[in-house]
Amino acid sequence: MKHVKLDSIDLMILREMQDNGRVSNVTLAKKVGLSAPPCLRRMHALEKAGYIRGYHADVAPDKLGFGLTVFIHVGLGNHAESDLMHFAKLVDGWPQVRASYMLTGDSDFLLKVVSEDWEAFQKFLTTQLTAATNVTHVKSFPAMRRTKYAAGVPLEKEEEKE
Repeated sequence: MKHVKLDSIDLMILREMQDNGRVSNVTLAKKVGLSAPPCLRRMHALEKAGYIRGYHADVAPDKLGFGLTVFIHVGLGNHAESDLMHFAKLVDGWPQVRASYMLTGDSDFLLKVVSEDWEAFQKFLTTQLTAATNVTHVKSFPAMRRTKYAAGVPLEKEEEKE
């Protein structure tokens, strides 16, 4: 992966793309003070260097019948790298797990799970997660509502830094 040294224009491009991934190249170029061709070249360089990993729509889970979000701490019995990778691969195959993080401390993984309802969640919990090899404990934290969501990372505008 080619390394790109980021300047203030690159950071503006990243901020604008993070806020609106559907922005046209012409509009993006105007916002960052470039003409369209160099703006597109910079955007492609940021993609190639791995700063932009992809594009997606922020789909409303409740509109599609997924009204329940649960965060789950998972503890494993064995912590060899192969055991951790085996569990991570298992998690990859569970579509209701929307995010997974390996942790340090009392829990080994944090999972974000979406489900249609409590019955569907309980079925996932008892037939897949707690039944998985090497899982010793789980602790569930149902979310009441999402109060904030911000994609990516905080990229300040130049005037906000001063």
